[in-house]
Amino acid sequence: MLVSLLYTAIMNRLVQLPVILIKEAKYFVAYSPALELSTSGKTEEQAKKRFSEVVNIFFEEVEEKGTLNEVLTELGWQKVNSSWSPPQVISHMEQEVRLPHLV
Repeated sequence: MLVSLLYTAIMNRLVQLPVILIKEAKYFVAYSPALELSTSGKTEEQAKKRFSEVVNIFFEEVEEKGTLNEVLTELGWQKVNSSWSPPQVISHMEQEVRLPHLV
C-alpha cells in the first residue's frame, strides 16, 4: 500500500519521497525504495514518525561524511541543475506467486 508522500529536506529543498506502509503481524513497516530505508512501529503513526526520524538521520550522516552525491547517485536519484529527484514509483501491484511446499 502506497501511503501519502513524505517530504524531506535535501540541501534546503523539499523532495517528494515515496513511502510504502505495510502491516507485518502486529507491526507497521514504513519503507522507501528511493532510499532503501525502513523502520517499524506498533501503530501506523509511530511507524511514520520513526521513518521521518530515520530519514533525517540518514541525510545528516551522508552530508556529514561528504557522500551525499555519491549515495544518491547509487540509489538511482537524478540531479538536474542543482536539484535532486528520487526514482519514481510508477506502479504498485500485487502478484500471485507459488510458494514451495514447506514441511
